[in-house]
Amino acid sequence: MRNSRHSEDSRLYFDWLEIAASDLLAARLLTGKKQCLEIAGFHCQQCMEKAFKAYLMFTGSGLVDGHNLTWLCRQAIRRDDGFSSFMDICAGMNRLYIETRYPSDDGERLEPPEAEHFCRAAGELYDFICDRVYRHADMEAD
Repeated sequence: MRNSRHSEDSRLYFDWLEIAASDLLAARLLTGKKQCLEIAGFHCQQCMEKAFKAYLMFTGSGLVDGHNLTWLCRQAIRRDDGFSSFMDICAGMNRLYIETRYPSDDGERLEPPEAEHFCRAAGELYDFICDRVYRHADMEAD
């Protein structure tokens, strides 16, 4: 865990969700272009990574380092078992962090259906996390 100058009740997690939303938008725009599917996949991975980190900050964990989606998902499951439904997609998307940005030895590339699947999954996780964070924020405002 990275030390943060922000207190545990910091609203920094909203900033992370905003950047995750930008990654999700980029993924959605790029998924429609066959020559951009790999970078769309990277933005899907980034959306999920940043959304998980926002959720973990929201729950008081502070800012965590790392890009491993399955590890981040496990941390989220410790706080809310509802995240367990995302474990399989996280395992499948872990490869997108590196393999989408550098030449691959095996020459494997994302195909449109797979990129669209990853994009939907990133959107579902983002919405799932926003529901929890914003619902809590609304309850605090009342």
